[in-house]
Amino acid sequence: MSTELARQSDVQGELPAVARLAGTAGAALVDRVQELHEAVAGRSFAGPAAAGSPARVVHDGLARTAYGGVRNAVRGAAGVLGAVAEQHPVARTARPLSGTPRGAFVLGALNGWLGDRLDAEGSPLAVRMAVRVGGQDVVCSPEALREAFPAATPRVAIFLHGLMETEDAWRLGADRGPTYGQTLREHGWTPVFLRVNTGLHISDNGRRLAALLEDLVDGWPVHVERLALVGHSMGGLIARSACHQATADGRAWPRRVRHLVLLGTPHHGAPLERLTARGVSLLARLPEGEPLAALLRSRSAGIKDLRHGALLEDDWRDLDPDLDLDDRRGDVPLPENVRHHVVAATLHADPQHPLSRVLGDLLVLDASAHGRHETRHIAFEPDDLRHLGGLTHFALLNNPAVHELLVEWLCERRALPA
Repeated sequence: MSTELARQSDVQGELPAVARLAGTAGAALVDRVQELHEAVAGRSFAGPAAAGSPARVVHDGLARTAYGGVRNAVRGAAGVLGAVAEQHPVARTARPLSGTPRGAFVLGALNGWLGDRLDAEGSPLAVRMAVRVGGQDVVCSPEALREAFPAATPRVAIFLHGLMETEDAWRLGADRGPTYGQTLREHGWTPVFLRVNTGLHISDNGRRLAALLEDLVDGWPVHVERLALVGHSMGGLIARSACHQATADGRAWPRRVRHLVLLGTPHHGAPLERLTARGVSLLARLPEGEPLAALLRSRSAGIKDLRHGALLEDDWRDLDPDLDLDDRRGDVPLPENVRHHVVAATLHADPQHPLSRVLGDLLVLDASAHGRHETRHIAFEPDDLRHLGGLTHFALLNNPAVHELLVEWLCERRALPA
């Protein structure tokens, strides 16, 4: 299939999928409102006498009819819009959502929240893990890689974005200076940016990344001497999972990995997800709170993995993530002969300041980013740990201090093993 036909196919699949998703989301919203209404009504008609009273019977009947009508209307309208979108001439000329910055932003956020279900359903809206160049996927074949990377070098830096992001996140602040990719390119590295469905389990993305990197290394235009994986937030966890699974499977590419750069990575989980999980548990105990609890339970498997930083399938298999809130992770050793460069940020310049200790960089705490934990500690080399104060989580995507660290760690002679 030619590129032009592929784009048309993507658009014609995406637009009806958007309509169907809108219908499903609208119907779910009606369900939540109905549940809240019934919970409030249940208290109003409390007592054995009121339960079977004519007023209660009439009220319940009218409510069910009204909500059912609204639900069917929403689904019907979405179906009509989907059919129109599928046949409309706009679908023949419009760019795929995934190929525009705004569309990619929306799809990244959508997949962060619902990506596991979109992937399971085979939805056109599900993000495929892929190398991205010029807003398009690049197949990891020798011909496609040669065309996409005409100036390929033996040193390759793989960039992995975080939750609800896309590869465009690495261009944050690009109007003010070079990106990390541009900095490394000037020092002989070839940057390769991936797009990932961050709603999937981290272990699933790790397995897919392990396979993709095997194909990329095999098809790279020149012999790959060194690999560096640069991960922001969840991207760092995916990189660690991929290295562990690829090594266990006997894949060749991990032997070429020399550096893992982990920026704001929640190695021991993120407090916001733990707070959400506890909140859902409390809300579910109240009839009026159950609709909101149901909405929050709909967050993706990838988000729930961030509760404790689950890297492997054994960490979540046979567990109900909405009921089992304890940390049941297994230990994942650091790969040998790989330098792990770890950067943590905090809102306050002092990591021990109360603001830093409570909020970290807004999403990840300094201790988690540096691998510290009450009962388990990741053995990062102290010389490779850095703290940057006065920054938010997303400031790590493009920061002058990180630029300098990348050059120091990856590009200076002493950073490269013999």
